Amino acid sequence: MDLELILLIGTLVTGIVWLLDGLFLRKRRAGVPQDQAPEDGTESHAKPAAKEHREPWFIETCKSFFPILLIVLILRSFVAEPFRIPSGSMMPTLLHGDFILVNKFTYGIRLPVVHAKILDIGIPQRGDVAVFRFPRNPADDYIKRIIGLPGDRIEYRGKTVFINDRPMLQEKNGVYHGTGANGVMNGIPIYREELGEVSHDVLIKYPRYHAPLVDYVPENHYFVMGDNRDHSSDSRNWGFVPEENLVGRAFLIWMNWDFSGKKFDLKRIGKKII
Repeated sequence: MDLELILLIGTLVTGIVWLLDGLFLRKRRAGVPQDQAPEDGTESHAKPAAKEHREPWFIETCKSFFPILLIVLILRSFVAEPFRIPSGSMMPTLLHGDFILVNKFTYGIRLPVVHAKILDIGIPQRGDVAVFRFPRNPADDYIKRIIGLPGDRIEYRGKTVFINDRPMLQEKNGVYHGTGANGVMNGIPIYREELGEVSHDVLIKYPRYHAPLVDYVPENHYFVMGDNRDHSSDSRNWGFVPEENLVGRAFLIWMNWDFSGKKFDLKRIGKKII
C-alpha cells in the first residue's frame, strides 16, 4: 500500500470538493437572491433569498478532512516521515520494533509520489543512516548506513572496511545483550568503528565468512551496509543505491515496541540515531 499516493489522492479529492462548493454548490443550495427593484419604479414583490440548506454529508466530510490531509501530506513529504524497523540488519544502532523519524529535506526536497527533486539542500555524508527505496524493488523501503560516496574505492576484507585503501579502524566495545526478538544476537561482540568523522557501533560475528569485495562507487550512487555486518543484505549483495532512490536521513527514535515480548522499551524513546 502506497500511503503517500493515498494521501495525495485524498488531498486532491477533498480539496476539489471544497473548492467547487465554495465557487458553485453553496450558491445553488442557497438559491439566487432577487433584491433588485424593477426598472419602472414600481414596488418589488420579489421573494427574499431562500434560506441556505444544510451541507450534504460528503461535502461536510471533505471540508473537514481537507486541511488535515493537506497538513499531513506536507509534513510527511517535505519535513519528516515515520518508519518502523522490521529487521535486525542495523543492530545495535537500531533494534527490532524501533519507530524512527526520517528527515525528508536533508538530501533535497522532492515531490511526493513521483520523487522528482525540485530543490537541492544537502548531499549524503559518510556515516549517515539513510532510508532509501530498494533498487531492485522501489516499492520497498530499506535503511542502511552510507559507507561509500561517489568515486570511492570500497574494499571489504577480513571484516574491515577499506575506503580508498584506508582501513576504518575498529575497537572492541563490549558484547551485545538484548531481550525478546533482539536477544537473537546475544553474545555477539560489539566493535566501535571509526567511519571518517562518524564513530558508531557494529556487530561482527567472526566465524561467519564474507568473500573479499573490491568495487568503485559510480557517480550519483552510494555504497551502503548494515551495522549488523554478518546479518545484513546490502550493497555487498545487490549493489549500489542511486541518488534518486534516497528518501532521507534517520535522526530520532520516537518509540520502541518489542513485538515478541509485547512491551515498550521506554529507554529508547528520544534516542538520537548516530
